[in-house]
Amino acid sequence: MSETAGNFFEDFSLGQVIRHATPRTLSEGERALYTALYGPRFAVQSSDAFARGLGYPAAPLDDLIVFHTVLGKTVPDISRNAIANLGYAEGRFLKPVYPGTSLTATSEVIGLKPTSNRKAGIVWVRTRGYDEEGDCVLEYARWVMVARKIPLPEDAPLEEATVPTLAEAVSPEGLGAGLPEDFDLSAWDDALSGSARRWEDYEVGECIDHVDGMTVQEAEHMMATRLWQNTARVHFDALLQKDSRFGRPLVYGGHVISIARALSFNGLANAFHIAAINGGVHAAPVFAGDTIYAWSEIIDKAQLPERNDVGALRIITWAVKNRTAADFPGHAQEGKDYEDGVVLKFDYWALMPRRG
Repeated sequence: MSETAGNFFEDFSLGQVIRHATPRTLSEGERALYTALYGPRFAVQSSDAFARGLGYPAAPLDDLIVFHTVLGKTVPDISRNAIANLGYAEGRFLKPVYPGTSLTATSEVIGLKPTSNRKAGIVWVRTRGYDEEGDCVLEYARWVMVARKIPLPEDAPLEEATVPTLAEAVSPEGLGAGLPEDFDLSAWDDALSGSARRWEDYEVGECIDHVDGMTVQEAEHMMATRLWQNTARVHFDALLQKDSRFGRPLVYGGHVISIARALSFNGLANAFHIAAINGGVHAAPVFAGDTIYAWSEIIDKAQLPERNDVGALRIITWAVKNRTAADFPGHAQEGKDYEDGVVLKFDYWALMPRRG
């Protein structure tokens, strides 16, 4: 019996370019479902009237809707046989996406490294999402540990490793690319946005406890992953996962990112646009029944060279499971040995209004 099993580590080659199947037209339905699943409250993405007052033609879709949709296109080809999604870097949101936009995606393999146990390897790709006009709306790099279809014998030589050099952070130059041409901050209303705190009010080193928690439900995380047409079997197939080291389906890491971003409204309500993803690490798995809490650290601030009404905050949002942010005095996590309970480190640039 034939089957479409997706790509295994030995199927990838350096420089390989993959055009991913199934273009996706996004609609108001995705916005409604995203709101139902995560509860984001950022005004620009919630209100046509608020967004139009700033120069948008309508409320753009949430940046993470675009991210999940583009990533979902890649899963059948890149990570259907993934053991773990390891990280992200060099992400840029380049153009607002509105309901009615159709997205496609391509990926280029930029790195390969076999694991020493000869059962898997790490695959680095650079993915780009395009709208129907051919404009790139999003690009990012990510790396995934992918199983081999046939493990190598213990005495077999390993393939040569090629590990790409990726920037630690995206340059602040060009962070305003995701703003509309006629963007005008003069109509920004702090009462409607939910906070009077603007770019000037945040200090480097400041930590913000987002307070609320959200418990992951089995039906919700599976619905969300299907919404993005993500076909990775580790998220759905309980029978397959029964014999894995975890024993049950894993929650899609992007689901945790969206939960943490939604929770961050408490304290970062005016951080209205994710302009870039500097890095992301899924430090531990999340399962249905886990409760997610989050806090954020402000680690840098930047003025946009092209604008004086908007600034950028470099934020690390940490997500933890079954422990509150108050359990982490000082909030600092050094190196890669994350404290028990930490499930996500998400490093990004967010745009925020400045005072006139």
